[in-house]
Amino acid sequence: MSALHTPVPSAPPARPPHASWRREALELLASMRFAIALLTVICIASAIGTVVKQGEPLVNYVDQFGPFWADVFGTLGLYRVYSSSWFLVILAFLVISTSLCIARNTPKILADWRTHKEHVRASALKAFHHRAEGRLARPLADAQQHVASLLASPGWSVKTQTRTEGAEQGVMFGARLGAANKFGYIAAHAAIVLVCLGGLFDGDLIIKVQAWANQLQPFQGRIESDRGRLSVDNPAYRAQLFVPEGQRSGAAVVNMEDGMLVQPLPFDIELKRFKVEYYDTGMPKRFASDIVIHDERTKTSKPFTVEVNHPVVYDGVTIFQSSFEDGGSVVRLKARGLGAGPEPERQLEARVNGDTFSVPNTWWVGHGGAAGAGDVKLEVTELRVINVEDLSTARRGAGAAAASAPEAGSTDVRGVNLGELSKHLGSGARSPNPKQLTNIGPSISYKLRDAAGQAREFQNYMAPITLDDQPVFLLGVRDSPAEAFRFLRVPADDRMSIDGWVRLRRDLSRPALREEAARRFSRLAAPADRGDLQAQLAESARRALELFAGATTATAEAAATTGEAASVPPRRTLGAGALMGTDTAPQGGLQALEDFITAVVPEADRQRTAATLLRILNGALFELANLGREQAGLPPLKPESPAAQAFMTQAVLSLTDAVFYPAPVIFTLDSFEQKQASVFQVTRTPGRNVVYLGCVLLIVGVFAMLYIRERRQGLWVQEDGQGGSAERIAMSSTRQTQDTDRE
Repeated sequence: MSALHTPVPSAPPARPPHASWRREALELLASMRFAIALLTVICIASAIGTVVKQGEPLVNYVDQFGPFWADVFGTLGLYRVYSSSWFLVILAFLVISTSLCIARNTPKILADWRTHKEHVRASALKAFHHRAEGRLARPLADAQQHVASLLASPGWSVKTQTRTEGAEQGVMFGARLGAANKFGYIAAHAAIVLVCLGGLFDGDLIIKVQAWANQLQPFQGRIESDRGRLSVDNPAYRAQLFVPEGQRSGAAVVNMEDGMLVQPLPFDIELKRFKVEYYDTGMPKRFASDIVIHDERTKTSKPFTVEVNHPVVYDGVTIFQSSFEDGGSVVRLKARGLGAGPEPERQLEARVNGDTFSVPNTWWVGHGGAAGAGDVKLEVTELRVINVEDLSTARRGAGAAAASAPEAGSTDVRGVNLGELSKHLGSGARSPNPKQLTNIGPSISYKLRDAAGQAREFQNYMAPITLDDQPVFLLGVRDSPAEAFRFLRVPADDRMSIDGWVRLRRDLSRPALREEAARRFSRLAAPADRGDLQAQLAESARRALELFAGATTATAEAAATTGEAASVPPRRTLGAGALMGTDTAPQGGLQALEDFITAVVPEADRQRTAATLLRILNGALFELANLGREQAGLPPLKPESPAAQAFMTQAVLSLTDAVFYPAPVIFTLDSFEQKQASVFQVTRTPGRNVVYLGCVLLIVGVFAMLYIRERRQGLWVQEDGQGGSAERIAMSSTRQTQDTDRE
């Protein structure tokens, strides 16, 4: 019965489920572990944004990572990390978390800031690590005044509490020094909030919100959509403005993940002149744009000069010199066919990045393509008037389709990469090979795009360049923008022109001229009374020229020589079927002669046979060159001339490389009228001052936390019953250091 009357403790009232959920969520958001996790993710994302180039064309990422991973990384937003939605969301949550942490802890910090702990018990001072006891031969009133003066001299903030009742009767002193240490915590956390808010405000968040709210549609290319224009009063943006010389524009573009949006400016920028100044070595030292800002609202025009690292600020918009491009220069090109096609040489006048021309597909007949498959388009993409390169890294060679970095000691022109400067990989030592910075003159870049939209890029230099004491023209080609150019060295003739080599390359493709050159060579190399020997030598020269020209295959020649099928080693392919229409290996060049010798000559006799065949080939090519010069009305080359010998030696090597050249026509630069354009970065960043304030607070907060030590003292003074005063003192510090021990 008594058990029934035993009082049962009442359970606490249950909280509503939604209140518990809100409290747990608030605790998580305001917790330090959540903020640290967000900071970790932001640091990892920032590292990715540093390693992966941001804002590159998609084709560059496809070439670098492959189609599958390029699509995966693009879906994750790794190509625009700092403006991706997930990065901005994480940044926003970090602001919320840090703000909640400040809101929750600041009242406690301020309350602790105001208190001096003068209310602690006297016995509690015995528990401190730094403590001491003593007595003063002074009454309590004098001792109290003496202690107060001692504490005030070093700058301690002091509060006292006089106790007259209870077991403890005396005066308790509560003193503190270094209270600014607490301010450091508030300043550092507030700095994180301000920096993140400034980043959110000046980033793409506002633009994305506007695009979502106004249903804007980003556009691709240069065709603006009807709903692809932001407001001129947009409070924050970072856009690019392209202005050619002599023109004005007030419509910048903001690059988005899926296209571009037009950002109108409250004024127009007119580019009067773009200026480049150079050092004695030819390297540029100063880029500047003379501009005029036309403000229609005030009906004024003001001139300014924008330089790198010297922006112009007008009406809250900062104008930076970002880069420069071609502004529509007019170039005159000469199309030179490399084969025996029906198309003669012709002149073209084109505007850079403006005009396109059709290259007849019939030119590709016999070059891996078929007539009627669709014309190839010529797109002139860039004119570079000055090219300063380090020619000390150029190495001697004989090819245009091998890797761009052959092994040391190899003789391969395909290793010439004029864009590669020597690198020390972090070493501060001086390079053992001094740089040879040279301005190698203007160059033209163009693309040949087939009907399927696939293209190769070419870069040809206007003037010959002296490499290894031989003036040569450089004809570059690459399959994608992610690759370096591979250069074909073409020797300059006696008039410092490329015409001599082009004429030789074209005549090599004509059977009648090959036969005539073989007959001339046989008449000069064999005695006049040996008609049979002349006939044999002419036949050997003709077959050597056919092999070298690719008119016949090594397999066919080997079968004709031996009367049975011969085995020829497999030839490598270029993987260049996009433009040529095939991936089969091209025939011709010295490789064809090597394949023929390997197939029909015993190994013991190959070296002797190769030397004989090369002498026949060189002699026949020399006569072919003179035959072409005769038809062009030029004097013949002299065999004893060193210049002629050097030309023919390089011509043999470059003709071998021309087999791998992926087009039957080259476009060389004859003249040009340059027109520059400046690319300005125009920004409106009101959050910049917020970020600056956050940086100042972060510096102050870190210094306050690291270099200001908060110390507290508790000092108890009471009468000792002998006319004096007994004292008990204790001190604590946020960091236990030797300075604390000395104090």
